[in-house]
Amino acid sequence: MNTEFESSLDVYIKAALGRKAFDMAILDVRELTSVADVFILCSGRSNRQVSAIADFIVTELKKQNRRPLHVEGKKEGHWVLIDYGHVIIHVFYEPVRVFYDLEGLWSDAGRIQPKYLADAQMAASETRFTGDDVIEEVIE
Repeated sequence: MNTEFESSLDVYIKAALGRKAFDMAILDVRELTSVADVFILCSGRSNRQVSAIADFIVTELKKQNRRPLHVEGKKEGHWVLIDYGHVIIHVFYEPVRVFYDLEGLWSDAGRIQPKYLADAQMAASETRFTGDDVIEEVIE
């Protein structure tokens, strides 16, 4: 993987980590679509946290003169899409992320894993939502 390309993504990744986004996946979609070069997927534990993560990303990147082309879904806080042109950031409420499974949809995409990300993810992560909790509640 091109380290110059990867390092250009650091500002986006670090902005998402600034509000404890977890389970981050960075998909290199350059060979698969012309819509963007990279999808950054991350999760929040509540719709309020999802909105806070999205707000923080936009605010932090504006400080560096990077303004999104479009932001969608921030009010609801289930799935916020922040479009920076070559980078599209998806911030999900975890059950919504499991349902839509973008990682599965884009399974042919390359994965980008900066060295510092694993440590940051370990610190932010508790347990991943699998959907079993919701299924158990519905059955009972």
